[in-house]
Amino acid sequence: MPQTEVRIYQEEDGSVPLWLWLNSLDRKSQERCLAALVILGNHGHELRRPYVENLGDDIYELRVKSGRVNLRLLYAFHGQEAVVVTHGFAKERIIPPKEIALAKARVAKFITDPERHTFQPEE
Repeated sequence: MPQTEVRIYQEEDGSVPLWLWLNSLDRKSQERCLAALVILGNHGHELRRPYVENLGDDIYELRVKSGRVNLRLLYAFHGQEAVVVTHGFAKERIIPPKEIALAKARVAKFITDPERHTFQPEE
């Protein structure tokens, strides 16, 4: 199976919600989230529980456990060979509907202009 391109969502102002959130986490949690993104890139559509869950409306959660904290990275598929990761958060009991709505809004923006809304690291 070919690699799945993992794209990180970027706002119009250049801010990257996923990176802002990751930078607020401890190092171990950051490493676990980044490792989960690699797994997502390696397996794409074939990845199943316990790694991912379909939340409906084409939004998925990438599930990461760090100590007693459940971390979630929300994403959507963009075609057959790419995903766009919109943001992350610490989950308590249920996924707050506002997080799903935020992911859907960001995916909609991404679809209108994928290049503008894809984080490009400086080389």
